[in-house]
Amino acid sequence: MKMIPKAIALSLMLFSASSLPGCYARTGETAANNQQSETLLSEAGLKQVPLSIQTSDALHSFVVEVAETGAEQAKGLMFRTEIAPDKGMIFPFAEDRVASFWMKNTVIPLDIIFIRRDGTIESIAANTTPYSLDPVLSNEPIATVLEIAAGRAAELGIAPGDTVTWK
Repeated sequence: MKMIPKAIALSLMLFSASSLPGCYARTGETAANNQQSETLLSEAGLKQVPLSIQTSDALHSFVVEVAETGAEQAKGLMFRTEIAPDKGMIFPFAEDRVASFWMKNTVIPLDIIFIRRDGTIESIAANTTPYSLDPVLSNEPIATVLEIAAGRAAELGIAPGDTVTWK
């Protein structure tokens, strides 16, 4: 039987332990620190990010799902039966455009907020009708759409001209 020198055996043990999930080679690094850098995913598997809306008198915070791909944007909040008051979904567009949304297969009413590239709110379609096939349009080319629970924009005093920021 061949003997491995202690220094080599110790190095091998440290190397293999640092490659295991939950083990860290750097001193002071913890699982909590590592989780902070990970992207949070919603139950639907979409990335979630913090979003805030600055109104004339308050800053309102949300956590929103990001619908980035065409398929994610086409599905949106369809088939969802509820949305928490501090949640929503954001639809970023690569280029500004007049946005057209509908409520096909959307079970819950929503406030649809149209946002310009500079982050200001262009307009709000409040309390949209579930299952409606009628288009809900922005009034001008916009960069992003935010959907939140119906009535929340009015409840929080969110209005055109307010500023939306998100990561």
